[in-house]
Amino acid sequence: MNLREKIDGYFEGYHVQKKIAYLLLKYGLKINNDDKIYCGPIEQSSSKLARAISVDYRAVTDTVKKIKKEPELKAFFSSIEPTPNLKNAAQKVGWGVIEIIPENPHLPGIFKGVAKIIADEGISIRQAIGEDYDLTENPRFIIVTEAAIPDKLISKIRQVDGIKGITIY
Repeated sequence: MNLREKIDGYFEGYHVQKKIAYLLLKYGLKINNDDKIYCGPIEQSSSKLARAISVDYRAVTDTVKKIKKEPELKAFFSSIEPTPNLKNAAQKVGWGVIEIIPENPHLPGIFKGVAKIIADEGISIRQAIGEDYDLTENPRFIIVTEAAIPDKLISKIRQVDGIKGITIY
């Protein structure tokens, strides 16, 4: 059973709580032993999270309580960490960005193929993020490089097995 199925199962019949659980997951917000929500070491307000997705703050506290009662959810949500996605900021500091649309996100080796092409050009990868294919409807792979990707690499990258399309920023 994948993570989406597990979360959906735990929150079956509780649409708002499920929405909140996915918000926590999307932003890497963790539930600590004190029943509070954290982004790294920074405590987050239940009422502000509720406003962000237009729900009552009590739904957020009820979601936290439900997560704490389920050992598997508690273990998971107490362990996740936020990770910055540099995609939108990369160009501001002269880095390159490649967004990859996979034909089949389950296919292994897509990152490896693209990384090899980039490395062979002598460009370092600063960040690589693969959106979870169980949690995202149309997952993308994002690669942020220390320099812009030269045009001559685009056709090579498109030839990597499993790539449906790419966008270079």
